[in-house]
Amino acid sequence: QVKLVESGGGLVAAGESLRLSCAASDTSFTGDNLAWVRRAPGQQRETVAAIAYSGGRTYYSDSVKGRFTISRDNSKKMVYLRIDSLKPEDTGIYYCAQRGLLGPHNDWFFWGQGTQVTVSS
Repeated sequence: QVKLVESGGGLVAAGESLRLSCAASDTSFTGDNLAWVRRAPGQQRETVAAIAYSGGRTYYSDSVKGRFTISRDNSKKMVYLRIDSLKPEDTGIYYCAQRGLLGPHNDWFFWGQGTQVTVSS
C-alpha cells in the first residue's frame, strides 16, 4: 500500500524560503511521476509542480514558475519542494501526490495527508 507523508510546513514570513519533503513507503515510487498539489483557502486544488519518474522533466504552474523547485531522490524515496520568495498567496495545504501525467491536472492516484503552509505578510 502506497503511503505518502509530507513534512516541512509551518508559519513563515513573506520573502522567506521553505522546503517541503515527502516520504514514500512503496517501491513503486521510483517508477511514478510525482507532484505537489496546493489547496489555497477557498480554492480548488492546483498542481503547482510535478516531476517525471526519472527526474528529467518537470512541470510548474504559471503562478509558481521561477520560485518553486521540485526534486526527487529515488534512492531515499523522497520528493521535495523548495519554495523561495514566499508570498501570502502561497498559503495553503500542500499535498504530495504520486502516479499521474505531468501537467495541470489533479488526477493523481495516490495522495498524502498534506502539510499546512501559512505565509504572513
